[in-house]
Parts: sequence; C-alpha cells; structure tokens
Amino acid sequence: MHFFLYLPPRVGFKYLFMLNILFQDVTKIDWFCKHTWLQSSKNTLWCLVGCCIGDFGTIAYFQFMGIEWPVILIMILAIINGILTSIALETFVLSKQMSIQLAFKTAIGMSLVSMVSMELAMNLTDVALTGGAILTWWVIPFMLIAGFATPLPYNYWRLKELGKACH
Repeated sequence: MHFFLYLPPRVGFKYLFMLNILFQDVTKIDWFCKHTWLQSSKNTLWCLVGCCIGDFGTIAYFQFMGIEWPVILIMILAIINGILTSIALETFVLSKQMSIQLAFKTAIGMSLVSMVSMELAMNLTDVALTGGAILTWWVIPFMLIAGFATPLPYNYWRLKELGKACH
C-alpha cells in the first residue's frame, strides 16, 4: 500500500482500482475444475518443451564451449531463445491444424507473461542451486518443476476466466 503514497493521487487510484478488479476476477472463478486444470497443464507442458529447447541449448552452449560471459547475460539470452523456440514449436504444432500464417499469429499471440515467468523460474532455480548458468543432471528436474509450476495457475486463470489458450 505504501507504493501508492508515492504516486500522484489519480495514478495511485487507477492502479488500486485495477488491482481490485483483478483480485475480484481471481477469487470468483472455480479453482477446482479438473477439466480446466488438465487442459491448462497440457498447454503449460507444450510451452515448457518449447522453452526448454532454447533455454537449455543456450546454457549448454556457453557451458560446453567454455565461453566466459556474465551469468545475467547468459540467462537473458537463454530466456530470449527459450521464448523464440517456444513460438517456433507452437507454430509447427499448430500448422497441422491451420495455415502456417494463422499458426504463427496464434503462436505470437500466446501469453508472454506465462513464457517469461516460466523462463525466469527455470533460470532462477538454476542459479540458486548451482550458483550460475550451469546444467547438471540433478538440477534439470528442479528447473523443469519450477518452470511448469510457476505459470500453471496463471494459465488456468487465463483459460477459465478469459477462455484463452494457445493450443
């Protein structure tokens, strides 16, 4: 609440109003719908596969080639590559159901909030457990769990409340 004290009254009220509306939307939906959890889990899993290709590939490249870059730059590049490969995979998967142009537009229209939160969770888990941008056999499962669990509630809400999914 202290955040609003430093904003001009109109701006602070606007953000407070938006947060109130968002809170009402989140609390009024049914969070126990098995069908929606299953569908949002499938959607999140497809996104995780796409993001992992670019993310793990980038980290592995820097690790195996011995390129000394700051961890933050490797992670930023891994996030960007993860998002790009997720979009590419989604375009490929959706092109089986629709034209390539429509598939690309749909893939681009996926929620960046979900993808960025997934990527951040995976990379922060990697740094927290290994101390850097390092892939080891034991850290990958933790990265995948964090990457899956972080955007899942948001994807559920997006599917349940807005009826939006990327698959």
